[in-house]
Amino acid sequence: MKKVKTLQDLFKRYRRPGDLVFSVMFLLFSIALLFSLPTQNTWVGNTKLFSQPAFWPYAAVITMAVFSALHLVSSLVSPALDGRWREVWFWIRSIEFAGWFMAYVIAVPQLGYLPATVLVAVTLTWRLGYRSAKMLLLAAGFGCAVVLIFKTFLQVKVPGGALYELLPTALRSFMLTYF
Repeated sequence: MKKVKTLQDLFKRYRRPGDLVFSVMFLLFSIALLFSLPTQNTWVGNTKLFSQPAFWPYAAVITMAVFSALHLVSSLVSPALDGRWREVWFWIRSIEFAGWFMAYVIAVPQLGYLPATVLVAVTLTWRLGYRSAKMLLLAAGFGCAVVLIFKTFLQVKVPGGALYELLPTALRSFMLTYF
C-alpha cells in the first residue's frame, strides 16, 4: 500500500544539535550585511529596477535575512537536542585550519613560496598525526611538487620572500623565477 504524506509530514523539521547556535549566528551575520548594504551599493537614477547595481545584492541579503529569521524561529519551536555545545566546539576546532592558511599567507612574503609551502605541508602533516619520517618526507616532497607545478609550469606570479634577499645574486634570481 502506498503511504500518503500530509503537508505537515512533508515540512516536518528535524533539528540538529548545533541548529540554534547556527541560526542565531547566521541571522546576526545577515543583519550585519543588511546594515552595511547602503555603504556598499548605490541606486542609480533613471535606471530600471532590475538593472540597478544595488538591486540584486539587496534582494539576496534581504532574502538571506528573512530565511535565517525563519530558520531561527523553526529552531526555537523544535524540540531541543543534547550535544549542542559539542557541535559548536567541533565548528571552532575546524576554524583552526583557516588559521593555518592565514599563517601560510603571512609566511610566503617573509620566507618565500618554496620554504613556506614545504614548512606548512610538513607542519600540517605533523599536526594531523602523521609523524613518521616517511610521511614527513612525503609531505615535503608534496610541498616541492606544488611549488614546481604552480610557479614553474603554470607560471603563477607569487611574490618573492624577504629571505631570498639574503641569497647571492645568481641564486636569488633563480629562486625568484622558479621557486
